[in-house]
Amino acid sequence: MVDIATRVYNHKWKIDPIVRSLIDTDFYKLLMCQSVFRYKPDAQVTFSLINRTKTIRLADIVDEGVLREQLDHVRSLRLSRGESTWLRGNMFYGKRQMFRSDFMEWFEKLQLPPYHLEKVDGQYELTFEGSWPEVMLWEISALSILMELRSRAVLKGMGKFELQVLYARAMTKLWEKIERLREVEHLNVADFGTRRRHSFMWQDWCVQAMHEGLGERFTGTSNCLIAMRREVEAIGTNAHELPMVYSALADSDEELAQAPYQVLADWQDEHDSNLLIMLPDTYGTEGFLARAPEWLDKWTGIRIDSGDPATGAELAINWWKSRGQDPREKRIIFSDGLDDYKIIELANQFNGRVRVAFGWGTMLTNDFRGLVPDDALAPFSLVCKAVAANGRPTVKLSDNPRKAMGPADEIARYKRVFGVGEQTEMDVVV
Repeated sequence: MVDIATRVYNHKWKIDPIVRSLIDTDFYKLLMCQSVFRYKPDAQVTFSLINRTKTIRLADIVDEGVLREQLDHVRSLRLSRGESTWLRGNMFYGKRQMFRSDFMEWFEKLQLPPYHLEKVDGQYELTFEGSWPEVMLWEISALSILMELRSRAVLKGMGKFELQVLYARAMTKLWEKIERLREVEHLNVADFGTRRRHSFMWQDWCVQAMHEGLGERFTGTSNCLIAMRREVEAIGTNAHELPMVYSALADSDEELAQAPYQVLADWQDEHDSNLLIMLPDTYGTEGFLARAPEWLDKWTGIRIDSGDPATGAELAINWWKSRGQDPREKRIIFSDGLDDYKIIELANQFNGRVRVAFGWGTMLTNDFRGLVPDDALAPFSLVCKAVAANGRPTVKLSDNPRKAMGPADEIARYKRVFGVGEQTEMDVVV
């Protein structure tokens, strides 16, 4: 097992680059990329880094030259033969050859497009522009780089023994969470923590600890590289990016209203009735479900990623019942702001009523809260989102208005089209 503290103390970034592979990314990004490659390959999309936690002045913490080195390194990466073989031949969700030959041939030749970086008022403005299938693969790499460079900046002045104690405390903290989760027999939890991890080595350690500590109740990781190396399942389906871009491409209010369902129609066609988990909160869960076409009734499940999770689960269960479906045969995946106590609470609350699963993110792979002075390693809310498509702004409403994004006039238009009224604000944890 890697001695993380010693590696950090003796750090040479060319030995430990932050992003080590084009598949050091979330599985859902590759699944979505293949779908986009098929249906919207020519859409021109802009992604932008957004730091929701303004008190963390990244440009004052992270050296610009080091950031550029890490970003340039990602542009030098190509898919290796072993990685290509794994993607082409491995079994994912019970299906072999999940990734088509034409997509793999394209991916094997891919170089990520250029980036644009500026400093503005203590923050980095980092943007990526290009064809949608190419530019979308920057998202997870950009987030991983900024999060880890912030961690490295905080750790830089620590001595070898101080680092040993820090990581021992962090390991103990996670293992105590695992011990509490062990008490839940009906648990189903996966690692969703790539985008805001403390570091690659730490995420890798967390996955190994979860695998040993929880056994079959740990269902896998969203990180493809770690899944391949550790021989665990790669987990993921789709994200808000798809409906946001499809909606921005709509030419009328009528097309806009149908865009979230067109996304899922294309997804269903692409995956041949596999991976049928919908994410309904992009423009409000309640309205999405109320207007959902009948063919969505038979989808496998729903992921809840904003708003109060218990309220969202009740809404999903009642919707399935109203559509003549048995919720006990459906799956709800909770993935927003989770920690062990919330996982235990939700698992017990909905056990027997629906099949419950959890995608555990930041508080799995980046919980160093309270372990250094001034809480300088506490996680913060950093995102990299599609902000424009073919020159039109994207919009996200969410079930939590604090997660909303887009120009004010477009937000108002989307609320009108999707019938979104008053919403309850909740703190954005990470």
